[in-house]
Amino acid sequence: MTQGEYIGIIRKTQDYLRHQEELFGEELYLDRSDILISCRCSTESATLEAYRTTIMDCRKCELGEARHHFVFGTGNPAANFMLIGEAPGEDEDLQGEPFVGKAGQLLDKILTAIDFHRDEVYIGNILKCRPPGNRDPRPEEIVSCMPYLLKQIEIIGPKVILALGRIAAQTLLETTASLSRLRGVVQDFHGIPMIVTYHPAALLRNPQWKRPAWEDVQRLRRLYDEIVQDKPKWQPHKQ
Repeated sequence: MTQGEYIGIIRKTQDYLRHQEELFGEELYLDRSDILISCRCSTESATLEAYRTTIMDCRKCELGEARHHFVFGTGNPAANFMLIGEAPGEDEDLQGEPFVGKAGQLLDKILTAIDFHRDEVYIGNILKCRPPGNRDPRPEEIVSCMPYLLKQIEIIGPKVILALGRIAAQTLLETTASLSRLRGVVQDFHGIPMIVTYHPAALLRNPQWKRPAWEDVQRLRRLYDEIVQDKPKWQPHKQ
């Protein structure tokens, strides 16, 4: 069975159950909620993978000509918590996965500190291809690539977002405000609460920023517990 056929079956099942509910109300022979919940992750995984397949050969900007890999994103396709960075670096371009170098190792430690694992969350970037020399993304590159990220967010449906770094935060919030002004409060991204913090690569270069970054991710975890409530309430450990 192809992914398209599988998605079609799931959608037909959902349509059937909605029709039955319209006819009979809540008195269904089948438990609609159990079926849809059990299908959610598989359906979104198939949908996200199908979307990746449609865009992975993108050549809308010059970055597509020089890349080794199109870095789509990684993690749980039904994640309630999504992290968004700037763009792939050298290691990410070679391996095809975001945050796999030293910055990625630090990000894993940050997630562990607030009792998350990489496979629980979804990690993506503003750009899907590495800018030469890890330079800042150009406006035209962001314009070309942002629709891909917005579609990923739509498919995944995260309840909270952590923006990693100035460029990710400014792009998502459509602002030129400094990182210091964007940190410390809960931002709103199209109805999704978002916390802004430093990019892990910046923390490696500037260890003095680790303490305020820790404050940011603690705020994120408290926000997650307040909104999602699908994990045991977090108790901070001394860092």
